[in-house]
Amino acid sequence: MNAQQRTDTAHRVVVLGAGYAGMAAAVQLAARTKRRAEVRVTVVNAHERFTERMRLHMTATGQRLAELSVPESLEGTGAEFVQGWVTAVDADARAVRIDDDLVLPYDTLVYALGAVADTSVVPGAADHAYTLDGVEDAASLAGRLTGLRGGTVLVAGTGLTGVESAAEIAERHRELKVVLLGGRDPGADLNARAGAYLRAALDRLGIEVRCGAEVAKVLPGGVELAGGEAVAADAVLWTGGTRVSPLAAAAGLEVDGRGRIITDAALRSVSHPEVYAVGDAAAIRQGYGVMHGTCQGGMPTGVHAALSIDRELRGERPKPFRFGYYHTPVSLGRSDAVVQFTRPDGSPRRICLTGRTAVRYKETVAASPWPTYGRMRRMPGSGAFWPRGGRWTRVRGER
Repeated sequence: MNAQQRTDTAHRVVVLGAGYAGMAAAVQLAARTKRRAEVRVTVVNAHERFTERMRLHMTATGQRLAELSVPESLEGTGAEFVQGWVTAVDADARAVRIDDDLVLPYDTLVYALGAVADTSVVPGAADHAYTLDGVEDAASLAGRLTGLRGGTVLVAGTGLTGVESAAEIAERHRELKVVLLGGRDPGADLNARAGAYLRAALDRLGIEVRCGAEVAKVLPGGVELAGGEAVAADAVLWTGGTRVSPLAAAAGLEVDGRGRIITDAALRSVSHPEVYAVGDAAAIRQGYGVMHGTCQGGMPTGVHAALSIDRELRGERPKPFRFGYYHTPVSLGRSDAVVQFTRPDGSPRRICLTGRTAVRYKETVAASPWPTYGRMRRMPGSGAFWPRGGRWTRVRGER
């Protein structure tokens, strides 16, 4: 039974965003309810193509990735796909506006609009820096790098995205000087061995690392640091932090200081319980604090939201969400990597992988989401397994 054949009185679930978390929620819920005429699932995304955000640093260096289709992934589930940009959410009327023209009413909303590079924090970043917010942005940087016959590429931000991007560019474009610049040491959250391995790999690739540097302004020809020093560059890639869409705050949903929707234990908005928030768009508290955005945590939030909605539709009470981190994989080009295994709170364990073994592990992780959606489509129960984190994730007072 397809979406058009379902009754007008069906419970309308609208999923906003088909990233890692949104796709997990949509596929899981649609697969569980496809034979139930009283439930209709609609997925809204700006593009038909699924964005492999974990591999955008590869796109940025001209490497071709598979064309993964969101509508094709939803085939057979009964879910309807709507392509368009979400331009407004009316939480009181329980409706969303797409491209300013289409209005979709909902009974339950799954808000999974994710996050983008925060180019608003530094003057000039939005105008003069490249980002890895999507395939088009990464391809734009790839075109710029290909056009350079020499010169300098500056990667602003020494977090994992910055490290992976700098390594990929340095490996693929030997003719370019790559500068990795930020406030912290690259690999600062890894254990001593893994961190030392990462920094040695950056040195082997010829990357100039500048720590303790704060960008005050991005210019057409480089950046200006907080102390006034100018650093020349032919291209600047901005990876210094993320921000979420202002749509949730504008709709009156309760958000935190970064604009993320504050959720209860079941991932429902604390101000509007008919709204579930997942992935980077949500401020989800665990025993160790608020979760940070990663694919390994985002997909379980999407699955849990689907399970909670399914339980509510059956008249049951949703269960609390719990998640514990288990690894931090970092690619260092195509032939090297480091994988840091972690405690549930994300702090490093003693165990890590390096070299070719780490490469195989990292590539397995990066390739896993798409086949996971296919497996969930056939066997919904297969997606309901992830590390709960034990005592690390318990919130005081939660049963």
